[in-house]
Amino acid sequence: MKVERVILFGATGLVGGELLKELLKDSFFKKVIVVTRSKLNFNHPKLKNKQINFSNANEIQNCIKGGTVVFSTIGTTSSKVNGEKNEYRKVDFCITRNIGIACRDQNIKKFLVVSSSGADPSSSNFYLSLKGQIEEELLRLNLKTIVIFQPSLLIGKRREFRLGEKIAQSIMPLFSFFLPRNVRPVKASLVALTMIHYSKSQFIGNNIVTNSKILSFKNAL
Repeated sequence: MKVERVILFGATGLVGGELLKELLKDSFFKKVIVVTRSKLNFNHPKLKNKQINFSNANEIQNCIKGGTVVFSTIGTTSSKVNGEKNEYRKVDFCITRNIGIACRDQNIKKFLVVSSSGADPSSSNFYLSLKGQIEEELLRLNLKTIVIFQPSLLIGKRREFRLGEKIAQSIMPLFSFFLPRNVRPVKASLVALTMIHYSKSQFIGNNIVTNSKILSFKNAL
């Protein structure tokens, strides 16, 4: 059975961009609604772009009405919010939580969201603690089906330049064989393909897909 209407948040990011490409070329998905702040400079017969104010929970609710599957790869960086932790939280936590609430209220069948390897609400690392808090909050919503993906360092070409990440992307793959699977770098394209796989599966309920599980799909997809 084809998915009539899928909604994607975060299409301008690394994983989101890969995910959008896969959704558009996969005949399993008939209509792809991409939710953004600014207009996409991209057209496709299957694509519809909805521009909203992400701080408005009602607009998030309205844009996913009638949807079947919702993907979220929403996330920011410290540089984008000038190091302001409250602003960081507003993007990563508040927006993601509101998407989750909308999925519950609009009776969405599946919500698939990107978190991070090492996510832990008790972590002393702000980023990992925040990701852990987000996961806890989403699991408390009692959604029909939620799949949380925990990739490690993402490999791929971003639209914006990140010096630290660029250096890590160059060096870590050289030593990845010696690293535990949950912290090995992973291609953003593989994360996207794994998300597509889970969106088509018959799985119901809560599931967390670790970096190790994502890497195991490398030869299966």
